[in-house]
Amino acid sequence: MKRSYKILIGCLIFFILVLLGSFVFVQSKTYQPLSKALKETESTDQYTVEESSDTIIFRPINEQQSTSVLFYQGGLVEEKSYSSIAAKLAAEGYPVYLVKHTLNLAVTDADKAETIITDEEILKFVIGGHSLGGVMASRFANESYSESLKGVFLLASYPDEKGRLDKLPISVLSLIGSNDGVVNEEAYHLGKNYLPASAIFYTIEGGNHSGFGDYGDQEGDLPATISSEKQQEQSVNQLVKWLRNIDENE
Repeated sequence: MKRSYKILIGCLIFFILVLLGSFVFVQSKTYQPLSKALKETESTDQYTVEESSDTIIFRPINEQQSTSVLFYQGGLVEEKSYSSIAAKLAAEGYPVYLVKHTLNLAVTDADKAETIITDEEILKFVIGGHSLGGVMASRFANESYSESLKGVFLLASYPDEKGRLDKLPISVLSLIGSNDGVVNEEAYHLGKNYLPASAIFYTIEGGNHSGFGDYGDQEGDLPATISSEKQQEQSVNQLVKWLRNIDENE
């Protein structure tokens, strides 16, 4: 075998090993859903749970609201970690789609919602997410706005300049825990400049960054003084209030 071929094969093997090593490293750093979150992925008498390659759908059984909720996960947090919030919203009649992203990073495909909207024939929706997921959901809203989009929700998150929402005719809800130790405060406050004047802000006293999901303590976060159940309950209350207001103003 010629020396040039040996070098080429060696480089190819090295490249494959680097990719595999990177994948294993990312997987080892990914936050996994706790058992209580996995329990919420079971269908009940209030909603069914369906899973595809693109999303996990919490679909209400009885009265179904016209507005669907698309949810982008936080960085390196498996989407099932947000099943408790999804289940509670579905119990209120809202179809919820926990969007799946490669390596559990919404930054890998900010437009992933478009596939789900098309496949599910969704006519009216809000989109948002937790942490990095909220940033990417804002970018999707900015770049792919249509009249079907009624609002953006941000959980411990904010828009950047690429995801500015201040020029869009939509409603925005921003929730954050008072004990959040992960969110970049400078970027969070700067992000307010990219939100409409009508944006609603709500602070969950005692809540922290990881309390929006069920995946344990996140590195760098501050301790919460309320349970994750309480934080998620307040989050859902605010989301439902916001969603109903959107429906009433249609």
